[in-house]
Amino acid sequence: MTEVRARSPGKIILSGEHAVVHGATAVAAAIDLYTHVSFRPDCSLPSDHSDRSVNLELQDMDLVLSWPLSRLKKSLGDSFTASSSPVSCTEERMKSIAILVEEQAIPEAKISLSSGISAFLHLYTSIHGYKPGKVVVSSDLPLGSGLGSSASFCVSLVAALLASSDVIVIDKSKNGWNTLCNYDLELVNKWAYEGEKILHGKPSGVDNTVSTFGSMIQFRLGELTHIRSSAPLRMLVTNTKVGRNTKALVASVSERASRHQDAMAAVFNAVDSISKELSAIIQSDAADDRSVTAREEKIEELMEMNQGLLQCMGVSHASIETVLRTTLRYKLASKLTGAGGGGCVLTLLPTLLSSSVIDKVIAELESCGFQCLKTEVGGKGLEICFS
Repeated sequence: MTEVRARSPGKIILSGEHAVVHGATAVAAAIDLYTHVSFRPDCSLPSDHSDRSVNLELQDMDLVLSWPLSRLKKSLGDSFTASSSPVSCTEERMKSIAILVEEQAIPEAKISLSSGISAFLHLYTSIHGYKPGKVVVSSDLPLGSGLGSSASFCVSLVAALLASSDVIVIDKSKNGWNTLCNYDLELVNKWAYEGEKILHGKPSGVDNTVSTFGSMIQFRLGELTHIRSSAPLRMLVTNTKVGRNTKALVASVSERASRHQDAMAAVFNAVDSISKELSAIIQSDAADDRSVTAREEKIEELMEMNQGLLQCMGVSHASIETVLRTTLRYKLASKLTGAGGGGCVLTLLPTLLSSSVIDKVIAELESCGFQCLKTEVGGKGLEICFS
C-alpha cells in the first residue's frame, strides 16, 4: 500500500482570547506552519501474525513507540471494530489506553506527550482497527505554546488514516498535495475533535476547525463563520518559551470578572467590538499600496487596543511585555495570542516593511532567548498526498 502523507496548519488567535469565554466574538486564523504525518500500512504477511505491531515515531521528540497487535486486542477488546463515523473515547476505554501508554516507559522529560499518544491510540484503532502500520510525525509548531499543535496533529493523523482506509477518496494518480471536498473535511474535523477531547477535556473546537479548513474564522458562543482575507497578512510569531497553565489563566479572568462585574463587562464588550471590526477590515478590499498601508495601520491599532484589554484581564507576563517593548522600538504593533501568561506574541509585519528591519527585530528578540517564526496568516488548511 502506498504511503499517505497529510499536513495541516497551526493557528493563531488574532483577537478575542479569554473574552470569548464571556460571550465576546473572537477571530482565529491558520498560519503556514504545519504538522506533518505520514502513514505506511504494513501489508506483509508474516507466518506469525502476533509479531505485527502499530508503531509511532515522534521525530522532533526523538521518541519511537510500538504496540503489538495482540496487546492492543487484549487491552481494548477483540470486539472493537474500525468505524468511519466519529467515535468518542469512553472512560473505560481511556483507562485501558492509559495503561498501554504507561507500559511504553516514556522518559520523565517527555511525559507531557502522554495525552497526545493516548489520542493517537484511540484514533488509530477506531479508524484503522487492529491493523499493523507505522505513523511518523514531525511539526514546524512549538508544542504547548498556543499555536494549535495538538489539533494540527489530530487533523493530520485522522486524514492520513481515513485516506488509507478509503473512507475519504482522493485521486492517487495526482502528483503533489490534494485538497478535500467540504463533506470529507467535515468528517476529518469531527474525528479530530474526538482526539482534542482526549487532549484537552472540553475544547472549543476552534483549533481543529481552523487546522482542517484553513483561512480564518470568526466565532462566538459556538457559532463559527468562515471569513477570507482580501490581501496577504504577515505576522512574526515570537515564542517566549514560558509555559503557562491555560485553565488557571481562564479561571483567574473569571474571578476578576466576578469581583469587578461592570468594569470587566465593559472590557469584554470592547473586545467584541474589536473582533467584529477586525473581521470587517480583513475582508475589505485593498486596491493599492496606500490602501494596503491604511488597512494594516487599522489592524495595528486594533491589535494594540486588544493587548491593552488583555492586560486589563491580568493575562500578560513579563516575557510578553519584553516582546512588546522590543517591537515598539521599531514602531511595530504586537499582542499576545492564546491564553497569555507566557506563550506566544504576534507582531504584524507591514507589507512595505524592509527585510533588514525584520532581521534586526528577530535578532533582538532571539538575543532575549525567544524563538521567532515568520508566518503568512489565513492560508491553506488540510492537504493530503500519496507517495
